[in-house]
This record gives sequence, structure tokens and C-alpha cells, in this order.
Amino acid sequence: MLLRLADAEETLEFGRILAKGLPAEPGFAILLEGDLGAGKTTLVRGLVSALPGSEQAEVSSPSFTICNLYPTRPQVAHFDLYRQQGSAPDDQYCESLESPFTLVVVEWAQYLAPADLPEDVLRLTWQPAEAGRLVKLEARGQATERYLHGIYGKLRRFAAS
Repeated sequence: MLLRLADAEETLEFGRILAKGLPAEPGFAILLEGDLGAGKTTLVRGLVSALPGSEQAEVSSPSFTICNLYPTRPQVAHFDLYRQQGSAPDDQYCESLESPFTLVVVEWAQYLAPADLPEDVLRLTWQPAEAGRLVKLEARGQATERYLHGIYGKLRRFAAS
């Protein structure tokens, strides 16, 4: 599925749509790939803002801390691997993947080695476009495919033609 997001407000709305369909035990990770300024952190801000407990969360890019944990339901573990390029993820990444009550969101996921990828993923790849941004969605795994199927109708308004 290919989406066209006109601006930051549509990127926030896309994130809120992703949040609305999340099960209490996500069972998958969201991998974000794209250039600097593509909208990855904006998407996470929209997603987190729509989850219960978001009033306690201040979303920012975890470029220097590597991971921000947001006290939402489900909890969101927001990783930024930009500064980790070429390094294996830390123990917190592995622990977060093992928790059924944590949604793992990884910015700069293209830096993950294939062995470090979870089995179930929703990969969002930002691509440049003349107007706004294009985001390619790819689901891998049963949990992710079920989730994407459940929110498909809400995403159609962003469908790129």
C-alpha cells in the first residue's frame, strides 16, 4: 500500500490512525525508514498522542538517548538507530521486543541487520514526492497483516494514485 501525506498534520493523523487499531498486546514492531526530516518522529508523535496514557508522554526523537519509553497503553519503546549505524541494537531493544505489552517503533530501521528484525513487522518507508511525502506500507507476519487489514479502510483516504 502506498500513501501520500501532504503535510505534518496528515502525518500526525496517520499516526493517530495507527494508534486506534492497536491491540493491547501488539505482537509486532513498526519499522520506519526515510531521510532526515521525512516525518518519522512526527508520525510517532501522532501515534503516541492517541494512546491511553499519552498525557504523561513527551515525544521527541531519541537520537541521543537511543530509546524513549512512553507510559502509554500499550507502552511504546521508540528507538532511533541513526547514531547506531553499523552497531548491533542494545539489550533494551531485545527486551522490548520480548514484551507482549510493548509496541516497538524503530526510526532508521534500515540500519538493523536482518538477524535483528522481529518476525512480525510493519515497515513504513518514506519516499520523496513532488507534493508532500509518499509512505510505502509493507506488512510481514500474521499479527501485522491482521492489524493492517483492520485499519485499511481508515487509510484509504491517503492512498496514492
